[in-house]
Amino acid sequence: MTTAQAATTTRPKALVLRGPGTNCEDETLRALRMGGADADLLRTDVALRDPSQLEGYGVLVFAGGFSYGDDLAAGRVWGSTLRSKPGSQEGLGGALRAHVGRGGRILGVCNGFQVLVESGLFEPEASPEERSIALFANASNHYECRWVTLEVQESKCDWLTAGERMPTPVAHGEGRFAVTDDAALERLRAQGQVVLTYVNEKGEPGEPAGYPANPNGAAGDVAGICDPTGRVVGLMPHPERNLDPWNHPHWTRLAGPGAKRKEGEGLAFYRALVESAASQSL
Repeated sequence: MTTAQAATTTRPKALVLRGPGTNCEDETLRALRMGGADADLLRTDVALRDPSQLEGYGVLVFAGGFSYGDDLAAGRVWGSTLRSKPGSQEGLGGALRAHVGRGGRILGVCNGFQVLVESGLFEPEASPEERSIALFANASNHYECRWVTLEVQESKCDWLTAGERMPTPVAHGEGRFAVTDDAALERLRAQGQVVLTYVNEKGEPGEPAGYPANPNGAAGDVAGICDPTGRVVGLMPHPERNLDPWNHPHWTRLAGPGAKRKEGEGLAFYRALVESAASQSL
């Protein structure tokens, strides 16, 4: 095999990070591997002891679950461990920023999204007290487990195509995207940081999704955002739970008359993430 041939057959490397209470690591590993990556699993406490273990990976994913039992708030304890550790103010923050700086991707799903919000990666210039975004308890005041429809928005995230839609399940009690004021939301939109929104069944432009299409009461129907570089993405719904055609409860009707649905829409989401990482030289 020539060097050129070897380069074209090399699969990007992805790393799934888990903490106490994570419960979606297996689905996430499967999604990444089906999407074309060689994926590994690593506990955050192990990475904290040696952050250099993150080097060489094109994609880092913080999986969903209930880290530390959500005892203080969803993702808060795990997110704080990324900012600091005993004897250091750096934690994994420096390694994560270096990863993004060299073109690497970071994804946080559900609890992983909450963790990234708490880590400050979406607002790198703001202190924890100055943050303008947060994820709060659902407006319905109960746990939401249902299927929703997501629509990709024009954003800094270069591996998703604006206008595409995908059915995706949600499963969370604290997923309501909140901002300090309307100006903060408009700033996110203007900076291209709103990546995914909930849409209603008709998907009418400019129409609020409403409950239950927007399952948690998120401001601006926001389901996912990115950092100013577009390389750090977080979302509350779970694309890794829609990899196979039969994952959706109405899977026999989604493809249309005479058509056969060959895979879940979430697989295309992870495939696009992996392909974007493959285009980077890390």
